[in-house]
Formats: sequence, C-alpha cells, structure tokens
Amino acid sequence: MTATASKHDVFQAVADPTRRQLLKLLSDQEMPVTVLSSHFPMSRTAVSKHLRILSEAGLVKERKVGRETRYRLDPGPLQELKDWYSYFERFWENKMAALQHFVESDGSERFPGPLTLVEKEKEQD
Repeated sequence: MTATASKHDVFQAVADPTRRQLLKLLSDQEMPVTVLSSHFPMSRTAVSKHLRILSEAGLVKERKVGRETRYRLDPGPLQELKDWYSYFERFWENKMAALQHFVESDGSERFPGPLTLVEKEKEQD
C-alpha cells in the first residue's frame, strides 16, 4: 500500500447509493450524524457505518464539537474518479461523433466499427 492508499478505495466508497447521497448532503454543509440520519430510512448506527467507510476512503472528514462529531466533505479524493471518468468520456465523445457523422451522411458510408481509445490515439498521431 502506498502512503496515500486508504483502507477503502474511493470507487468502493461511492459505489453505494446511500454513501453517494451522504456526499451530496455534506457538499452543502458540515453536519452531525443525527441530522444526516434523518434523511435515510435506516438507523443512526447504519448511517455511521457508511460515514466510517467514506472517512476511511478520505472522502469525509470529522471534527468534534463538544460531544458531537460533525462530518464534512473532502472533495480531494474525488479527483481520482474524475480522472478515470475523463478517460472514458473521450471514448463516448468519439462514438457519438461517429454516430452523428453517419446519421448526417447520405447513407453511402458504412458506419465505422468500434475503435478502442488506444487505436484512436494512435490514429491521431
């Protein structure tokens, strides 16, 4: 494991819809688990377990205010998701551009077969 690796990886952490909703709620403001749990049809303990996974992935930070723990979003690790998504976004943009060209053509052209991103990058060089 590298120094930046965490117990739960970012992809696993955001795979769960409850955890994605928690991230949305925390993107607006810092909140305690009591407030967060009011948004879900589950126990406070269950919400706390989800928060722990998000925290272990580095997506959520906690701070104590008196006896209460407040949680806030740390968007830094989301860059890993963005980088991964961006790579595949290029793939879909290329596919959609090819489809648009085919649809707008007079039909005499054959629709191009699928190109992998690597083939497309080689083609551009």
